[in-house]
Amino acid sequence: MTTALLSVSDKTGIVDFARALHGLGVKLLSTGGTAKLLAESGLPVTEVAEVTGFPEMLDGRVKTLHPRIHGGLLARRDVPAHMAALAEHGIGTIDLLVVNLYPFAQATAKADCTLADAIENIDIGGPAMLRAAAKNWTDVAVVIDPADYERVLAELAAGATTRSTRFMLAKKVYAHTAAYDGMITNYLTALEPGVEDALEAVPAKTEYPAVFNLQLTRTQALRYGENPHQSAAFYRDAKPAEGTLSGWTQLQGKELSYNNIADSDAAWECVKTFDVPACVIVKHANPCGVAIGADCAEAYAKAFKTDPTSAFGGIIAFNRELDEAAAQLVVKQFVEVLIAPKISAAARAVFAGKQNVRLLEVPLARAMNTLDFKRVGGGVLLQSQDAKNVEPGELRVVTTLAPTPAQMEDLLFAWKVAKFVKSNAIVFCGGGMTLGVGAGQMSRVDSARIAGIKAGNAGLTLDGSAVASDAFFPFRDGLDVVVDAGATCVIQPGGSMRDQEVIDAANERGIAMVLTGTRHFRH
Repeated sequence: MTTALLSVSDKTGIVDFARALHGLGVKLLSTGGTAKLLAESGLPVTEVAEVTGFPEMLDGRVKTLHPRIHGGLLARRDVPAHMAALAEHGIGTIDLLVVNLYPFAQATAKADCTLADAIENIDIGGPAMLRAAAKNWTDVAVVIDPADYERVLAELAAGATTRSTRFMLAKKVYAHTAAYDGMITNYLTALEPGVEDALEAVPAKTEYPAVFNLQLTRTQALRYGENPHQSAAFYRDAKPAEGTLSGWTQLQGKELSYNNIADSDAAWECVKTFDVPACVIVKHANPCGVAIGADCAEAYAKAFKTDPTSAFGGIIAFNRELDEAAAQLVVKQFVEVLIAPKISAAARAVFAGKQNVRLLEVPLARAMNTLDFKRVGGGVLLQSQDAKNVEPGELRVVTTLAPTPAQMEDLLFAWKVAKFVKSNAIVFCGGGMTLGVGAGQMSRVDSARIAGIKAGNAGLTLDGSAVASDAFFPFRDGLDVVVDAGATCVIQPGGSMRDQEVIDAANERGIAMVLTGTRHFRH
């Protein structure tokens, strides 16, 4: 390796990297701010303008778009005609390219970013050089990520970059430029018609672009999908929201399966909505037990009591560090995955003898994915995440009887749980725990009946319980079922053309009812 071209917007580690290259006898070429930084750091650097014979032009829009640059990147060293052409025109080879692109994402994230600002942050020369170098990866090493500096230097110090490293770096380049172009496309196709006539204004944007690009990175091949005859893999967002499941660290256990990951996400998203110690047990995408307590042990004991049968082989999530006391309770049951922000050394020791149990630590944060996706035949549905959590001040009491403070606590707890139960959802709660969960039925009345059956099977009484319905009661029959089972207060969105009929029924049955004005369908 004789020559390297460095031109970066992210200056992280670039001076030390360039100094190491210089120490290995590599000639340094650079542009603009990078060249200035290297020179100020005492490194001998040649401006690209000296190589091309042209100064940077058009406010920096043109500086590397020249045969003396692209010829040096694209020439195949094993093709005599290519090398003869370089010699004829006095073009030297460029053996290492270090480039990262104009910060388009950072620029457009600013509230005051105008369309003109966005346009000027679209890199042209950078992607062209990156793609050229990556195409010629057999001869040229190309680096876009400062995290790769150390690996490249280690190989150069040993003699030369390896073929496998150069190919890996080339693949990263094409993924990077694809994501960059996709990001620009998402931005531009979300702009409202007419913004092109006001370049110096902050443009109006639609919520969803006309063309949507998404880049995901495969992080794990899975043994199979939802069923053994289906193949599967897990992909992670390029920049996952903090506190989402994809940030897990697996401490022990078998590899996670497709269903493990899906159910773990359901459990984790539910449990992190609680401010106090909580436990959520999920089976086949639905919470079958949810409870709060003074600590993890109490929360787990109450959650498990809801439906011990369904909890068998379930996913269990805590929103506090899992300690030994809670672990001693959980280890008695068959569990597939155990999730917590932290699992203590003592708790890990409890599960040391059950190496098949998957222990996951996930940093606790309230953030959610910004968008939710659902694949349909020939297309994809996009929507914003259901991040709405109803506050007490938003509730509207519509019955003669108002809930007591204790009932209001149970209603809000039940409402939080119902948000994560598949529709139609009916959830009985009391004393900070679920008592019966009816999920995924075509009829809301059937969900209500199933919730009552579940409670009876677990030996739990529903007398004095609170009930949450994820959507309105279309008729009074569903309300009558939950009251007959023992409920004394109900929380539901309202919005039915027969709301008054249902309210009148609640008054007739002597229960309290509050409306949220928010529906939580979950399909």
